[in-house]
Amino acid sequence: MPRLSAEEVSKLKETLKEKGYKLTPQRRSIVDTIICNEGSHLTVEEIYDQVKKDCPEIGLATVYRTILLLEEMGIVYKLDLNDGCSRYELVHEDETHRHHHLICTKCGKVIEVEGDLLETLEDEIEKKYSFKIEDHSVKFFGLCDECST
Repeated sequence: MPRLSAEEVSKLKETLKEKGYKLTPQRRSIVDTIICNEGSHLTVEEIYDQVKKDCPEIGLATVYRTILLLEEMGIVYKLDLNDGCSRYELVHEDETHRHHHLICTKCGKVIEVEGDLLETLEDEIEKKYSFKIEDHSVKFFGLCDECST
C-alpha cells in the first residue's frame, strides 16, 4: 500500500498542528487509505473497513470525525453521486476546481473527467453576473460503454 511521502506527512502534520490536532496513527492510516484508493470514491464505511485491517482498535466514530476534520481542512472533499451515500476523495494542490464525473445510471460506475472543461463558461458567468466563482462540481449521468452496448 503506497504511503505518504515524508514531505506530504510533514505538510499534513503542520496543517493539523496549525488547527490544534496531531497526526495520530489512526488519522495517518485513514489518509493512506484514501490515497491508496484514489479514484474509488469511498464512503466512510468503506474507509473504516480498510483502516480496521491496520488499526483493529479503531472505531467508526473516529473515522467519521477524522473525515470531517480532513474535509474542514481541505484535504478531502465530499462527493455526492446521487446514490444516497457521501463519498470522499483527495483534494490535489494543483486542482483549481473539483474534477468532473461521469456516472453510469445502470451499473453505478464513476469515471473521472480530466481537465477543467468549463473555464470559458466560468469567465462568461463571472463577467455577466459579477460573481466570483470559487469552485464548481459537475456530474454527468448516462450509460457507460459497457452498459450502452
